[in-house]
Amino acid sequence: MSVFRNVQDYHTRLLTGEITCEQAVSFYLSRIASHAHLNAFIHVYAEEALHRARAIDARLQREHSVKRLTGVVFGIKDVIAYAHHPLTAASRMLKEFRSLYSATAVERLLQEEAIIIGSLNCDEFAMGSSTENSYFGPTLHPIHPDFVPGGSSGGSAAAVSADLCMLALGSDTGGSVRQPADFCGIIGLKPTYGRISRHGLIAYASSFDQIGIFGKNIADVATTLEVIAGPDEFDSTASPLPVESYQPVHSDPQRLKLAYMKEALDHPSLDREIKTHIERLIGWLIQQGHIVDAVHFTYLDVIAPAYYVLTTAEASANLSRYDGVRYGYRAKVDENASIDSCYRKTRSEGFGKEVKRRILLGTYVLSEGYYDAYYTKAQQVRRLVAEEAQHILQEYTCLLMPTFPTTAFRLRENLDDPVKMYLGDLYTVFANLAGLPAISIPLFRHSNGLPFGLQLVSGRFQEKKLLEIAAYLLANRPSG
Repeated sequence: MSVFRNVQDYHTRLLTGEITCEQAVSFYLSRIASHAHLNAFIHVYAEEALHRARAIDARLQREHSVKRLTGVVFGIKDVIAYAHHPLTAASRMLKEFRSLYSATAVERLLQEEAIIIGSLNCDEFAMGSSTENSYFGPTLHPIHPDFVPGGSSGGSAAAVSADLCMLALGSDTGGSVRQPADFCGIIGLKPTYGRISRHGLIAYASSFDQIGIFGKNIADVATTLEVIAGPDEFDSTASPLPVESYQPVHSDPQRLKLAYMKEALDHPSLDREIKTHIERLIGWLIQQGHIVDAVHFTYLDVIAPAYYVLTTAEASANLSRYDGVRYGYRAKVDENASIDSCYRKTRSEGFGKEVKRRILLGTYVLSEGYYDAYYTKAQQVRRLVAEEAQHILQEYTCLLMPTFPTTAFRLRENLDDPVKMYLGDLYTVFANLAGLPAISIPLFRHSNGLPFGLQLVSGRFQEKKLLEIAAYLLANRPSG
């Protein structure tokens, strides 16, 4: 039984009585059970989801009207707070923790009658690119289980790709929505920094973190963005700009003016087949009468190092709160042990290897004697990247880029080479450093059988244009 093509069609079927919310939830619960080997969900809220579905069905019987997300089944990455539900960040440190409140994004989903079916697996504290760094075990690729689904929002991407929920929320600090969307063959949107409130999102690197959206069509992603975006009194970094309609209006936009970074396509790390597909797409766009120019970007090879200096520095500060005293995991120590040894044992046992690595890196770059050499220099790079990006996007509507240098890699292939894993974020961290909206859209399939996408980056708060161009490419992409 197919219960979902898109939100509009689903709502039509709900109103005609062809399907009920309870039937839809039951369908997804059965899918989750039959795909348990993927390990996409950490917690499934089966009875609660069914109860909410029945209540919505009863209201529909009485009122025969839908809200924007009535009955739409969501999964949420387990770094996003949902009141009175587990919030673990895929870490032993928070294994038994339950959130006292809901994230603003979650509150807004619930206000529009969405149904949250469970919390989704991820790299611990959103630190990773493969969802192999979870205390609850790795998530598997939904198409080829010997491969990773990407990260850190790999559970969210795998769940949407495998039809375990209709849409999902993730978080994107340096590509953690776009890269797994790329690997799993779905859409992943990272909005402008500040477009969606971060209230209720567990902090990794606060000046980079952003809640993002996974879906299978642009209209649904646009609707979700309209619901959860906007000002928030609980987040001073949330933009006060009003939320517009993000639904694409023009199926065939007039002459587009696009650009691509020559250095990005010529980079030695980029898979040759990925490069060829993107070059063919550029050629096709030019044939359609659009302008697609190559532009030079000076800082491509330094953005990943700058990103990791800054984000690990922020992580070392943000994760200092997990001390085993106020909440979370607490190691067993001798009653005469010092507070320092209690902290040390708790944090050593509570955090996984990758999280500890990033805390140590961040503490190092913030330490006396190294602060100016690393942290200050990285902040200067960040400013230069933002300025050059702004300069390019004043002239062009959108930048076309690869999302990742390769298709999905095999499980455990890169676990022992963290530097290789970090450098894979070459193309995605650009948008986070500059605070720009970006999206990965599923356009291609590699000869190895795995999907991969194209990344689009636009100017600040230009999500409508970004989604419009994405919809155009998805609807009109050339075959082959």
